[in-house]
Amino acid sequence: MTSPPEKPRSGVFRHIFGTLELIKFSHSVFALPFALAAMLVAAQGVPDLRTLLCILWCLVAARTAAMAFNRWADWDYDIFNPRTIRRSQLGTRQSTMILCVLALVAFAVGCAAINFLCLALCPVACIIILGYSLTKRFTAYSHAFLGLALAAAPMGAWAATTGSLASPLPWLLALAVWCWVFGFDLIYATQDVEFDRQAQLYSYPARHGVAASLRLARFLHFLTWLILLSFGWLAGLEMPYWIAMGLIFFALIAEHILCRSGDLAKINVAFFQMNALVGLILVVAVGVSVLLMHPVHAHHLLLFNGHVMFGGGS
Repeated sequence: MTSPPEKPRSGVFRHIFGTLELIKFSHSVFALPFALAAMLVAAQGVPDLRTLLCILWCLVAARTAAMAFNRWADWDYDIFNPRTIRRSQLGTRQSTMILCVLALVAFAVGCAAINFLCLALCPVACIIILGYSLTKRFTAYSHAFLGLALAAAPMGAWAATTGSLASPLPWLLALAVWCWVFGFDLIYATQDVEFDRQAQLYSYPARHGVAASLRLARFLHFLTWLILLSFGWLAGLEMPYWIAMGLIFFALIAEHILCRSGDLAKINVAFFQMNALVGLILVVAVGVSVLLMHPVHAHHLLLFNGHVMFGGGS
């Protein structure tokens, strides 16, 4: 292990943008589309503006808290990992904890503003999204816990929209997210195999090898696709959704072709670009399908899709 890098430079804007990069704010694109898809189906269109804004508020706050806590918890590892060493130049450990606390407060306020069910589930959600960061210390299935954390997003959006989780639809969508995230985090973790072994951290690739990890990821992504098919069928979604399922199938195949080479640049493309594409295809297809099913909401839905695609989503 080498010496940790120097302290980050001062400057308000450098600190703000550095913190956003530190918590990988851009990765909000992973949970956001599935939550919005759940919301659109639950509301049979776009819910009232207050509910929509509260859902977006809670999504951003929860993810910010989770990633800030992750950076705080892993700080002593990240400063020695060649792939993550730059993170300590983007902020400080103290700032990540302050950001985590502020985001948790914002999340709790948002849950309280929605309905009683969301407020009651708030402590459970906090335990899940924060607990993931500690799992790499004792289990090789930390990737499954990350999947559980992101699977809470569509469940929360459905609960916020309807005040109930009695329908099987949010559970199906959450299961799809769990399999999807579990799979792509296995791919992402193949970059850290040697470091995890040296640091005696648990991860599936470090314990079982890269080849076994990629096989499990392929299986999980095939399950994701099957579950999304079931979700569309039970929700009675229209033809655009089924066309999207074909596109998502090929996007997932492309992801696994890219990661097969072992090239870190290609793995990052597979991780971020392909999975962001999956989410974008899904939410657009659900939006168009709901528009066709409930044309009375057409005007609001078109405005909403435009807002998400051209700057309002994350």
